[in-house]
Amino acid sequence: MTLATTLILSLLASFQFGLSSMASGIHHITLITRKVQANVDFYAGFLGMRLVKQTAGFEDATQLHLFYGDAEGTPGSLVTFLVWEDGAPGRAGYGQINEMSLAIDPTSIGYWLTRAMRFGFRSEGPSDEFGEPVLRLKDPDNVIVKLAGAKDLKSPAAWDGGDVPIEHAVQRVRGATMLTEKPAESRHFIESHFGYRFQANRGTIDRLVSQSGDIIDVRDARGFWSGAPGTGTVDHVAFRADDDEAVLAVQKALENENASATNLHDRKYFRSLYAREPGGTLIELATNQPGMMVDEPKATLGTKLFVPPKDSITNLSDLKVVLPQFSMPGQPRINYRDLPFVHRFYTPPDPDGSVFVLLHGSGGNETTLMPLLNKVAPRATLLGVRGRATEEGFPRWYKRITPFSFDQDDIKNEAEAFAAFIEGAVKSYGLDPKKVVYVGYSNGANLLNSLLYLHPNLVHKAVLLRSMPVLTAYPHADLKGTDLLVISGKMDAYGKYASELEERLKTSGATVDSDVIPGGHDLGDADVPIIQKWLLQENKVQKTQ
Repeated sequence: MTLATTLILSLLASFQFGLSSMASGIHHITLITRKVQANVDFYAGFLGMRLVKQTAGFEDATQLHLFYGDAEGTPGSLVTFLVWEDGAPGRAGYGQINEMSLAIDPTSIGYWLTRAMRFGFRSEGPSDEFGEPVLRLKDPDNVIVKLAGAKDLKSPAAWDGGDVPIEHAVQRVRGATMLTEKPAESRHFIESHFGYRFQANRGTIDRLVSQSGDIIDVRDARGFWSGAPGTGTVDHVAFRADDDEAVLAVQKALENENASATNLHDRKYFRSLYAREPGGTLIELATNQPGMMVDEPKATLGTKLFVPPKDSITNLSDLKVVLPQFSMPGQPRINYRDLPFVHRFYTPPDPDGSVFVLLHGSGGNETTLMPLLNKVAPRATLLGVRGRATEEGFPRWYKRITPFSFDQDDIKNEAEAFAAFIEGAVKSYGLDPKKVVYVGYSNGANLLNSLLYLHPNLVHKAVLLRSMPVLTAYPHADLKGTDLLVISGKMDAYGKYASELEERLKTSGATVDSDVIPGGHDLGDADVPIIQKWLLQENKVQKTQ
């Protein structure tokens, strides 16, 4: 690009910029994280940002959404995360934002360099980027986070509630880098509709600046690979709009150009428009109001879980069980270990010391049984485990050949792996094997009844829901001292196998209680009182021994 061309483009962009009535700038950036605790420790702990909001997801209520920002959650300071706990990683590439920068005082670079070393985070720099000092880091999901010395970008409400001195605090979002195969079209899109103007060029990067002073770096990514959504990627960047009228005006302009499919949403804290720019990056336009303090005061921002309005799932108690738990920096937390199966704990506010290990059915995951067992035993700690086999992309505990025949080698291999998992969990989390109650549903229950024979003395007490025998050859096992509850469904196609399973277990010496619910294979509230009654009887027996 020649100097003359650059000047012409700059003048044209400035003209467009002057015509815009919108107070342009970044409203927030939304990313996807795989581990909520590591995320909170990095953004609220290391970076010292304030957690200003936690909600159930607007698109999926079983997905946690966290918002970080300054003391008031001011638009322009917000970095938000969709929590895909233990979800599949994505891939940064064109059609995405691949870097995020946060504004600090230029004189604070030394402080942050020292702080990164103290926290054990590898950093690069400081280096010069467009005339300002930049320190590059990676967050726990390997997203590039840059701390940029931008002296003119100040928060109206800097947060000093953490251990970062206010003079060194993260002020607001400095900007983002967009990877695109269509740099000219992507740049034109942002300049035309979101109030940015060209500022400078460095090689493959055009820097655009807003009225608010933040920047978008449009990087020519021709020859790169394409991005793929998943953990460790940026979902979208949101620009600011003064009000609903500004959002509707942009929507109309985009529709007139047939530029992109657009969708309007009410996100409670702002109203917004979604569209994709020509290079594929998802763009949001969000209103400044009503803001983060519409449902909680400044003093308690971020301390309460909120459910999106008009959501089909309104049972907050169930959501609190399903959503991943986390602790704020400095508070006690579960230190998860790298064990053979993905797993998650739910710890109630007042645990009574009892622990339930949960094995889901086909297509479920580590949280599927948690709401049911929380109803059964509200004060119990729940350990949900995810099966490693898959069928059409959904988790299972072992491979099946037909609906009623199963891969025997896979059952034995997964049973052995699960036994190793339990051994590791007992050591890592201090579980008492004889006090743990196992609860399995469908193929999760079938793995449990197989474990009784393949690994005797591992399971001492278990609830088998809609279970059937799946081994073609059962080794001898002495199950004396094993207490079991089998609940089958009267209308369940698998229910006819329940009596065979019960007789086999009794013959092997297990104490077996059984019941039949009127329904079929599905779980429901009918199971709750049956399990509660059995647990009460078991507890009475233990107290008399």
